[in-house]
Amino acid sequence: MHAPNVASLIRTFDDPSDGAAIKSLELILMVLEYLPDPFSRAQFMPGHVTCTGLVLAADGGAMLMVHHHRLDRWLLPGGHVEPDDAEIWDAARREVVEETRAQLVPSAAPVLVGLDVHGIPAGKGEPYHLHHDILFHFRAVRDETRLSSESRAIAWCAPHEFDRYAVPDNVRRAYVRARKLCQEQMK
Repeated sequence: MHAPNVASLIRTFDDPSDGAAIKSLELILMVLEYLPDPFSRAQFMPGHVTCTGLVLAADGGAMLMVHHHRLDRWLLPGGHVEPDDAEIWDAARREVVEETRAQLVPSAAPVLVGLDVHGIPAGKGEPYHLHHDILFHFRAVRDETRLSSESRAIAWCAPHEFDRYAVPDNVRRAYVRARKLCQEQMK
């Protein structure tokens, strides 16, 4: 994984109306530029780069969520970058498949739909740290999933259920971007 390539990719994010994502973009760029290994899960100050998959259902009407064991909340599937991940989006794809066994529509380079820097509480021998998260859009071939040991449950969450699943604002904005992409692709 080459930090300059990832920096070039995230600089393509363009939604000036999303101030939180723009701020996250600036923070992620700093991590990519100044840390010797920004992808290392052992890099706690100021954190490390992670990846998330925003997976839309086959019909595009819902997104895939997992109820995380340790954090005890509903999240998009995602996690740490591994040395075998050739491209940054490969980390997101791998995490989605590991956590949900969802079958994804093949895509050479999934679209970047969000950026979010957020805190991770201390636990499992790790101190409090930040995840500098890059969100990629994927689409499921079908709505079949299988639970992994990392999660308590898996759900397809439609917009009318966002409050029930406590979907954060950054994910809601990324969902809107992903839906727009799907609608454009269907034209």
